Amino acid sequence: MGTGWQVLWMACGVVTLVAGVLASRSARARYAGRAAVGVLFVIGGALLHIINLATGGDYASFADPAHFAWVTDAWRAVVAPNQLFFIGLLAVFEAIVGVLAVIGGRWTQLGYMGVIAFYLALWLFGWIETVWCIAMLPPMLLLLRAERAASSNHVEAKPHAGVSPQGAAAAWTGRPQ
Repeated sequence: MGTGWQVLWMACGVVTLVAGVLASRSARARYAGRAAVGVLFVIGGALLHIINLATGGDYASFADPAHFAWVTDAWRAVVAPNQLFFIGLLAVFEAIVGVLAVIGGRWTQLGYMGVIAFYLALWLFGWIETVWCIAMLPPMLLLLRAERAASSNHVEAKPHAGVSPQGAAAAWTGRPQ
């Protein structure tokens, strides 16, 4: 794995961190967060796994630095001998959550929930992964919260079908007309 991948991961991580902090106040930050998460998971995750599998990359030792022996043992017993299948599934998952992150609305929220679940499992695999997860979970939660708020604000601002303009104005402003 070259330094280009590490630069991509760090750049996406920094953008995600900054976007997470600013997302509640800025649509641009929300969009930057979507893009960073999408690039990280589609290119830095799924594409990297596909390239590794296609070029004979070996994932057998990935769980060696895990915090718990059962993680390493399970990885070596289940994933390592079937890495084409399991890493292939991982690539599909990462591609899906990455694409969902970019789409917007509830799809982005679903993608972010998948990313958060991924990070909640990834920390088990060693100290580098734990540090990454500790750094990335707060901005992911902030991005998810900002997407939910933006989505609910958008829905609340839409008048309901069949409502008079006066009724729509009352529903939108919260004041009777």
